[in-house]
Amino acid sequence: MYSHTTIGANDLTRARTFYDAVLAPLGLEVRFSDENIVGWGLPGGRPQFLVVRPFDGRAPSPGNGSMIALLASKRSLVDACHGAALELGGTDEGAPGLRPQYHDNYYGAYFRDLDGNKICVVSHHRE
Repeated sequence: MYSHTTIGANDLTRARTFYDAVLAPLGLEVRFSDENIVGWGLPGGRPQFLVVRPFDGRAPSPGNGSMIALLASKRSLVDACHGAALELGGTDEGAPGLRPQYHDNYYGAYFRDLDGNKICVVSHHRE
């Protein structure tokens, strides 16, 4: 369990437009935002996914080997998030599908956002 996840972006307007569409199928909505941060979470819950301007003022740079995995309650939501990401200019890092090498019900999709951050959306549920 975690408190929150943070990724960097210098153009928060662009990032917000991208993630508003990508996170909508998961029921996540903007909980707060200002000129330096946008935070999404479940209605009534604390923000769990944050996009911030890097504190040091430098360009955001995704770490090699790091990835954020977002949980979906069903497989169709994995498809919806991945589709939204690609429609908005994200790049495909792995189409939606079963990944039995992880476990029998692992249904995931992978993409990079507009700043190069690698994101996974996964359902662990049987359909």
